[in-house]
Amino acid sequence: MSTKPSPTASAVPAALPRRLTAAAALAALEGLALAGPGVADLYMGIAGGADPVQALTGGITLLVLAALPLVAARGLLLGRRWSRGPALITQLMALPVAWMLWTAGGAMKIAAVALALAAVAVTALLVNPKATEALGIGPAEQTR
Repeated sequence: MSTKPSPTASAVPAALPRRLTAAAALAALEGLALAGPGVADLYMGIAGGADPVQALTGGITLLVLAALPLVAARGLLLGRRWSRGPALITQLMALPVAWMLWTAGGAMKIAAVALALAAVAVTALLVNPKATEALGIGPAEQTR
């Protein structure tokens, strides 16, 4: 019987900074917030409650867009260096969406504020020196 550790067990960092865990959680929430309407659109397209082509196209698009923050969140939780880029790109894309929601008015203003706050928070958490060092991007890597 082999006592070698599995490759996945050794690949996970011992302890991630709380900032990185919080950034991953917020990115995952953003992904889930996109996936929900995507699934609803797919259901409406299949059930016949809306124009099937438009509903299916919209649903698939939202699910593909939801994959980016979800994959980035998983990478952040695993301490993967590559995950910071997609997570930051997601936040940059979220800010114009928040602005469009704000200009729509009404109840959309609440969603706009929540999205903008989440985008700014994740960005701040990901550029924090402790988070970048945990991902192997910080100053410790630059001096080698």
